[in-house]
Amino acid sequence: MRHNAIKGLCALLLLCVGFTTVQARQSIRVACIGNSVTYGYGHQSPALTSYPTKLGQMLGESYEVRNFGHSGATLLYRGHRPYIHQQAWRDALAFAPDKAIIHLGLNDTDPRNWPNYRDEFIPNYLAIIDSLRAVNPEVEVWVCRMTPIFHGHRRFKSGTRDWHAQIQQAIEEVALLADVHLIDLHEPLYHRPDLFADALHPDAEGAEILARTVYSAMTGDHGGLSLPAIYTSHMVIQRDKPFFLQGKANAGQKITAQLGKDKQRTTAAEDGTWQLSFKPLKATGKPFTLTVTDGDSTITLTDLLVGEVWLCSGQSNMVFMLRQATHAKANIAEASTKNLRLYDMRPRVYTDAVAWDSASLVALNRLEHYLPTQWQPITEHNAAQFSAVACHFGAMLADSLGVPVGLICNAVGGAPIESFIDRHTIEYHPELVDILTDWRRNDRVQDWVRGRGTHNTQLSTHPMQRHPYEPCYLYEAGIAPLAGFPLRGVIWYQGESNAHNVELFATEFPALVSSWRRAWDDEAMPFHFVQLSSIARPSWPHFRDTQRRLAEAIPHCAMAVSSDKGDSLDVHPREKRPIGERLARIALHHDYGYSHVNPSGPAIRSAESKGKSIVLTFDHAEGMTASDGAPLRTFEVADEHGIYYPADKVEIKGSTIILQSSQVKRPTRARYGWQPFTRANLVNGDGLPASTFEISSL
Repeated sequence: MRHNAIKGLCALLLLCVGFTTVQARQSIRVACIGNSVTYGYGHQSPALTSYPTKLGQMLGESYEVRNFGHSGATLLYRGHRPYIHQQAWRDALAFAPDKAIIHLGLNDTDPRNWPNYRDEFIPNYLAIIDSLRAVNPEVEVWVCRMTPIFHGHRRFKSGTRDWHAQIQQAIEEVALLADVHLIDLHEPLYHRPDLFADALHPDAEGAEILARTVYSAMTGDHGGLSLPAIYTSHMVIQRDKPFFLQGKANAGQKITAQLGKDKQRTTAAEDGTWQLSFKPLKATGKPFTLTVTDGDSTITLTDLLVGEVWLCSGQSNMVFMLRQATHAKANIAEASTKNLRLYDMRPRVYTDAVAWDSASLVALNRLEHYLPTQWQPITEHNAAQFSAVACHFGAMLADSLGVPVGLICNAVGGAPIESFIDRHTIEYHPELVDILTDWRRNDRVQDWVRGRGTHNTQLSTHPMQRHPYEPCYLYEAGIAPLAGFPLRGVIWYQGESNAHNVELFATEFPALVSSWRRAWDDEAMPFHFVQLSSIARPSWPHFRDTQRRLAEAIPHCAMAVSSDKGDSLDVHPREKRPIGERLARIALHHDYGYSHVNPSGPAIRSAESKGKSIVLTFDHAEGMTASDGAPLRTFEVADEHGIYYPADKVEIKGSTIILQSSQVKRPTRARYGWQPFTRANLVNGDGLPASTFEISSL
């Protein structure tokens, strides 16, 4: 039935167009069919800066590229402004193109369209393709996954977000059913909201990116053979896991890669991507060489070791360098003797209280926050500049495991957690999506973070100037480029820039962990973190306890306590070795099967009221004592009204601690270390401290 209707439509079109045959031409005709994005809506001179114009310049004189974009057009025939009823469509058919690029669907997200006529979208799209084939049976067609619609769109949450995703799936189905090419115009722009002033239309720079994407799809030219920046000589390959190697090449190129004696082959896809998988390797200490060739060029990486790879991220206490820590000289000398390899992602500009220059601001918009870097064997020089927590963590692992350890550090001072979460996760999270809106004036973002972002970017004239503290930014600039590189797990030290809103952080942290685990396609990827230390900031007791609860709730997640190493006046305590080694203990116990290694200080398990006493039961409690030989401090008990009083009797009995207060007859709750800067002193026999906690009795 559909095909009969199409035949009739085609016959009518042939009469209207006066088409008889596709004659030989001196140039290849390219029709760019679409809506306002194709037209170049919002550009000062669409005829000069629209993507079809830029595409024509890239393709050269042998191509004739015409822009058949019509603003507001829908693909749906019964939409509010069907493309097939516009003069642009009639002109496109009269042009009888040899090649057609179709980018339609954005306006179909209007509530007048998709909710009512969604079942007609695929048939209508197929009919448009059939019409193009009718006027030129040899036409080559590309259908496009749509450009993004961002959170600033007025209907984003009320339907556009979800309908946009559904239409993307329908377009992919069209490509299969019609046997045409598929171009992804979404991914190249999804991390660039700064190019979309109205959340819908890309500006001239965005059009340039679209043109380059379409050019590559049409010609197969993706710039030749390349690997992601994380793959360099001296890197560490994660042992006992398949080693996934991914890269880009021109479409159809035959890729051959050899790692040691293992040789693998594949072919680059139409979009230029390729991926190979090598069998898991053991850590023998023998260096490997990796060669990758496409026949035209060859990439050779040397001195590759097999061992353990960890990503070390967060904010300034993970950035804090070994040369800044206590006992720096001795620790630098010691670290340089360990079997460590470092990949240090340092920022182009630091978030100090300065105004950034115009070149830096432009680079940041282009996600060029991190400077180019390479894997390096550890030396005294680079150890001194590397994260102290990460160095001590890696050194203990290397000693205990007897294998090389690779450390990737991309921490950023002052960064809030939301900047590390991917955009899709935040967009679709009902409690987080609003954090994307006007982040410099959004009270979900800590005021210090907002103020520093405004200060750094004060010289920018760009209305959507980006900053590392912006939600999603550090994921897009620093995590996405690493995603898929095989690693064992993550260590994380962050929270100072989110301590203003404990409840929001309790939602953000699980979202972060899930976000990264999806990026690595590993739902069990270890994610271990440092609890905030002690400092005179009133919200921190609640924040530390929230972190403790999150560690218990999230699988394959554990927490290192640092409150005993805090500084009442400095948010950057200098004693980092114990913190790095506590993280290493966690990894050895949970991830490497070292059951004899204690991963934690006394960890509260339960509380039970017994008359005038409340009995606390702990895990990891063997040898509980006071760290300084003094009486145990900072325990409190609460009455039935929740009012706390100091415990004046604290007795250790096996794995329990019994508390009493002369001011509380029937205790119902207990807490410990509940001061911003705490002098709490409970440790176990391994000298590991207990966390801040608050707990109700059974």
